[in-house]
Order: sequence, then C-alpha cells, then structure tokens
Amino acid sequence: MSIPTNTRLLSGKPPILKAPAGATDCHMHLYLPGYESQPGGPNIAELATVSDYQQVQKWLSLERVVVTQSNAYQFDNRAILQGVKEIGQERARAIVAVAPDASEAQIESLHAQGARGARIMQLPGGAVGIAELAAVEKCVRPFGWHLMVQFNGREIDSYMTTLKAIETDYIIDHIGKFMPPVAADDARVDQMLSLLDRGNAWIKICGGYETSLTGGPDYADVDPIAKRLIQHAPERVIWGSNWPHVGVPREHYPDDADQLDVLLHWADENVRQKILVDNPAELYGF
Repeated sequence: MSIPTNTRLLSGKPPILKAPAGATDCHMHLYLPGYESQPGGPNIAELATVSDYQQVQKWLSLERVVVTQSNAYQFDNRAILQGVKEIGQERARAIVAVAPDASEAQIESLHAQGARGARIMQLPGGAVGIAELAAVEKCVRPFGWHLMVQFNGREIDSYMTTLKAIETDYIIDHIGKFMPPVAADDARVDQMLSLLDRGNAWIKICGGYETSLTGGPDYADVDPIAKRLIQHAPERVIWGSNWPHVGVPREHYPDDADQLDVLLHWADENVRQKILVDNPAELYGF
C-alpha cells in the first residue's frame, strides 16, 4: 500500500531556548517509504522521513538524535536502522524492539547498526510488554544496552517488583506518563523517585501533551511532576521531542518549538546542559 507523504509543519517560530552544542533529541520516530505497518501495530497515516526530520532538527537547533521503534513496525526494525544509517552513527542511535528469545547474533547485528536500547511498551499496540521485560534484559545486558519502559504511571504499583529487579540502565518514559496527571506529592511519584535513587533509572522529559488535561504550552498539570523528577536526579534526565506526534489526533499536535521551550520552565541553564547534552552522551555514547 502507498503511504501519503508528510504534510506536517517542519518549521515555524524559532524556540526561545537556544539549544547548546550537541543537543540531543532522545525520542522521535521515522516512517520511511517502503516499510509498511505490521500486524498488531497501528496504521501509518503518513511518512516521516530523515529529510523531514532534518528540517525539524534545523528548526530547533538539535544535533543528535535517538530514533525510537514505532509501534506500527512491531518487531520490524528495518526502517529505524535505515534512518540511523542515513543520518550516520556519529549523530544517531536507535531504540529497537527485541523479542524475548532473540539470539546473541541478532543483538550483535542490531548493535553494529547503532541500536543501544530495547523498547518495552506496556500500552496498547506495544510489541513487547513488561511481562517480557526480564527476558529482553537478559538478551541485551551483555551489550551494555538499556531498556526504554513506558507504562501508565498510575499503575506503577503493579510494576515495581519488575522495575526493581532490572540490573541494566532503564528509562522511565514520558515523564512517568501519568494518565491523567497526579499531584507532585502523590505516592506514585514518590515510587519513581525511589527508583531513581537506586542508580540505574533515568527519566525522559517527553510527550507531556499526551497526558496533560490543561494543555500546552505550559502543561500546568504535568509541570509539578516534571519539576520534581528533574530536581531529584538532574544527572539522569533526558529530553525527547516525540516527533511526529502520532499518539494524538492531528488537531492536537503540539508546536515543536514549545516542546523544547518547556525546559525553560522546568530546568535552569546548567541542568538543561545536562538534559540536552551531557546525559544523552553518557547514555548513548556520543
């Protein structure tokens, strides 16, 4: 089937935040021509190519990127890896879907192509859920990979035992993705802080628009959670644009400059340097 070309805006008003050298987008997706959605995943509404994203990069003054497996592709990682190849591994890495019975040779091949993490998606459409997390971790741990874990933060009680057992690094995605947001002093936010205190958990500031009920550009209901997480462990926070925003209807797409500018309200200049440059460099080996 033919997938329509991109019609999203790829430039606009410049962000207020002047991104530092080496600024990294740690979460975005590509939809390339020739790669169709797979059974179990959502349809692909339109393409999002490397050329498209490079215009967004220029708009936001970003230099490095982590291409993240899309639910649409399920276990077909070819488009993600093709994107990394086109961009070049000096500026790009990949997060891929890994089957719980993946062989060492398969992981080695993915690693050579720029993969550095495995996606665990405990939400509808995910290729690999938390029930398979331990098996996936066993596959990727020898290669120094991390796990990228997304779930509804309101349900963290159900996942704490599994998360505490993780030995490799792992990212809690989308500001904990509390759906809907909770108060910053909620016990479930406390649990996320306790995971950060164990030393191998990271938080990604990304996709606040997917959970906020008050809306952008300030996301007043997500704001207190984000600030508390950042203040607690600024050395283990990263940021992502979540471009091209396929998790929400077209009329709810956020402004990409606003997605970067939210850091002006959530972190000072020194912490923004960590979030955008230093922390991604440590996690991804840039």
